[in-house]
Amino acid sequence: MRFSIYQASRQGGRHYNEDRIAYSYSRDALLMVIADGMGGHSRGELAAQLSVKTIADAFQRHAHPKLRDPANFLHGALQRAHEAINDQALKQKISDAPHTTCVACVIQEDTAWWAHVGDSRLYLFSDNQLITRTHDHSAVQQMLDEGIICESDMSTHPDRNKVYNCLGGYLPPEIEVSRPMPLTRHDRILMCTDGLWGQVTTEQIATTLFRLPLERAVEFLMDHAELRAGRTGDNLSAIAMVWETQDEADNNAVSTIAMADNTFTTKMSTYTPSAADFAEDEVERVISEIQNTIKKFSEQKP
Repeated sequence: MRFSIYQASRQGGRHYNEDRIAYSYSRDALLMVIADGMGGHSRGELAAQLSVKTIADAFQRHAHPKLRDPANFLHGALQRAHEAINDQALKQKISDAPHTTCVACVIQEDTAWWAHVGDSRLYLFSDNQLITRTHDHSAVQQMLDEGIICESDMSTHPDRNKVYNCLGGYLPPEIEVSRPMPLTRHDRILMCTDGLWGQVTTEQIATTLFRLPLERAVEFLMDHAELRAGRTGDNLSAIAMVWETQDEADNNAVSTIAMADNTFTTKMSTYTPSAADFAEDEVERVISEIQNTIKKFSEQKP
């Protein structure tokens, strides 16, 4: 495989960054995952971290060097992430289990599959045109579908933060899995949280991704989104990927041809329990519990 990839996350105008992002690749498969811990629920950053880490660890256990059934893997991995969040909530005696959105994408054999819950998005572009994007599981998306509002109203509507489908909590998630999508040279995928897509248009995303080098494109979009959102802006995170790139001057270019079968490269944001949530002598115990929970659920078969 040959591709370029770049990810970034910013706190925006919030006190904490509840977004988590990661990518991991073997010789023959690439995983990208992004999660947005939902405000209004306890420790959204914990739910997002558990989701990203559980899915990434499962990928590393089963992609040797590729997945047998990517669609089935994605559905099972998101379901296990949901169970891991609830399991950790019980361990920590959190009365209202943390919640998070999630999008995960697998690419292998020149084909992409993805699964999502909530309103974090995946966009697929080819030749500067949008091919498809995920369908938000949100109140404003329902209103858009029914013709009550237009797309430009989504980012400012009073119900813009109401998401009806997520990982974590008492209701089982409705995990939406895409059909296989063939990729061609120079196709772009952008995965991002609503802190980014709520402030930029699809046309702005496409133009930026195709006109600027990948890292500059992502940082430009995030700068623009932060500027528009102002001091009260949401967390914002993105992972961008260009397929079959051959630009050797690109610092974010990856070739996996020389990788051994059972090796992985991973880049992931981290979570450290806050002293505001736990006494100092409890932090190590909480970290150990989280690691055990992730191991328990990522080891299950897809």
